[in-house]
Amino acid sequence: MKKKIFAAIDVGSHELAMKIFEVSPQSGLKVIDHLRHGLDIGTESYKTGKLSYEHMEELCHVLREFTKIMQSYKVEDYCAYGTSAIRELDNTIIVLDQIEKKTGIKVSCLSNSEQRFLDYKSIAAQGEDFYKIIENGTAILDIGGGSIQLSLFDKEALVATQNIRLGVLRLYEKMRYIEVKPSQYQAVLAELIDTQLAVFKKLYLKDREIKNLIVVDDYVSAVIKQVYPEIDKKGFIERKKFLDQMKALQSKSRLEVAKQLRMSEENVPLLRISSQLIKSSLDFLGADCLWVPGVTLCDGIAYDYAERNKWIKPTHNFEEDIIACAKNISKRYQGSKRRGETLEQISLTVFDSMKKVHGLGKRERLLLQIATLLHDCGKYLNMVSVGECSYHVVMNTEIIGLSHLEREMVANIVKYNHEDFAYYDEITKSGGIDKDAYLVVAKLTAILRVANGLDKTHKQKFKNVKTTVHEDELWIQVDTAENIALEKGLFWNAARFFEEVYNIKPVIKQKRSL
Repeated sequence: MKKKIFAAIDVGSHELAMKIFEVSPQSGLKVIDHLRHGLDIGTESYKTGKLSYEHMEELCHVLREFTKIMQSYKVEDYCAYGTSAIRELDNTIIVLDQIEKKTGIKVSCLSNSEQRFLDYKSIAAQGEDFYKIIENGTAILDIGGGSIQLSLFDKEALVATQNIRLGVLRLYEKMRYIEVKPSQYQAVLAELIDTQLAVFKKLYLKDREIKNLIVVDDYVSAVIKQVYPEIDKKGFIERKKFLDQMKALQSKSRLEVAKQLRMSEENVPLLRISSQLIKSSLDFLGADCLWVPGVTLCDGIAYDYAERNKWIKPTHNFEEDIIACAKNISKRYQGSKRRGETLEQISLTVFDSMKKVHGLGKRERLLLQIATLLHDCGKYLNMVSVGECSYHVVMNTEIIGLSHLEREMVANIVKYNHEDFAYYDEITKSGGIDKDAYLVVAKLTAILRVANGLDKTHKQKFKNVKTTVHEDELWIQVDTAENIALEKGLFWNAARFFEEVYNIKPVIKQKRSL
């Protein structure tokens, strides 16, 4: 397979960046060029919800220059994404349309979970270093302009993640309105950050021991090797060494820091805020080692593109992380582990036996699996409105690796497992479900309802479940010696909806165990 030239473009909150990559199955991803242009659209976006004419013109001018550069490198394909500054605009769709009309570049807007997942992929792409560090308790601190994302690993699995509105630009803007002496600035900033990190610690850390902190940011990562000329090229730093150097930088003036690090003086306050976020995170987590791999969103964009197009083989099973995260959400809301596993086994068995009928793929199977794990998470809030509460739990809980649309699909599957199914005109009133997504929701809800109907008593009576399609019937063979009269009596409602969706009737066939 020949080499391919690909461009990744990040329309960030404080700069526009583009990386040109050479992609090939033999050598993977190789960076050819990296261009950056400082443009603070985040401060304006977070404050007013709009972009000024001047910012819009500069943004489009830079993107037109990027287009010329892509042409000079003979770029064959590109992906361009906007992050929080674009996402939080009141008129996002209008702005993206103007960008495309003026520059020819189609920019898509990433949800927070999609953005963080790409950052996560850029770290995982580091291969051996990544796997080695997550063998012990590890956290990822992903610092953006509008927010940070703190994610926890336990035994090599991503078990928890939380978005916190402590982004560098957002904190900078907030500190501008707090009357504080220069000598007190850092202490007040630390107090502002620590208040929210304390909540995270209480909710997620508990008895977890975190030894390592992985940092992704645009300020500390960019200058770290200048601060530490003797640093390991891979970016590993001892906690004390980092804190000592950051303390030394805090004692110097903006101009002194800018000269020492060869950076813009206006970026020095942002560097200090990013440094404080790292320091506070190290303190709360108790981590001894810091890893700053120096990756960017552009790296994650390129990795994701190459992986989706089978130019490179995945270095990490990201689906297992999504499943582990869903299991931990269920645990947090007192979900039944045994029942979740039972519904998972039955639902996936039905899904696999009906591939030719439903026409769905691997990704939809994953969504069904997540829905089975989160099927009763709303009971923690209200045992009467389980469906509605479960919907809101899923919609308001980050699941790294799922797009906003996929999360909404899972939320609806979980909801309508407990409630009468809403048809297209009604379900689209409150959400962003399109017709294709709606059909997937209907098909997966029908399967989950059948699995739920088979375990209506929550007693896991069936030792083994096998399913096969015979013309217009789905034969569900269950292996049990127990009385299943109740299951059979209540199964009709699940069977009725399944038959409506697939025009196939589910039939329980009991095989009595000895």
